[in-house]
Amino acid sequence: MSDSAKWYVIHTYSGYENAVKTSIEKFVTGRGMEDVILRMEVPMETVKEVTESGVTKEVERKVFPGYVLIKMVLTDDTWHLVRNVRGVTGFVGSANKPIPLTEEEVLAMGMEKHEIVVSYHVGDHVKIVDGPLASFTGVVEEIEPEKDRVSVMVSMFGRETSVELELDQVEVQD
Repeated sequence: MSDSAKWYVIHTYSGYENAVKTSIEKFVTGRGMEDVILRMEVPMETVKEVTESGVTKEVERKVFPGYVLIKMVLTDDTWHLVRNVRGVTGFVGSANKPIPLTEEEVLAMGMEKHEIVVSYHVGDHVKIVDGPLASFTGVVEEIEPEKDRVSVMVSMFGRETSVELELDQVEVQD
């Protein structure tokens, strides 16, 4: 059932974000709903602030004040549970229909990471499977998994050219 879980945005009173998150977590464990309400986040960022006296200090602050992100399977029960928590004003969406975040939005917020398993190594012959150079072949020069990048030496127009691609744009050549 958790395969159909999506990320939704809950609108709260400003300053109630953590209280809403804690309340929902208590309801979820109390009612055994861990399989339909999977995760909640109050996105935070660390910012350097300079005080009037010129002292720099690091401060944690909410990225989206007044909002809590929740990954859940939308059912009547989960909708009612969330809507009836003190401090919640509703879901982001139209009327009584919450709109889930797109996969791109979730990735851009850093809420979830796609793990790409790299089946090739430096020196392997690979085929480009996506992008403007699809169907070209080349040799892997460098792999940077933390940046989701791979450098491939491709022969184009009789010249060797190094191209930067995403890890999932190439596969081992048969």
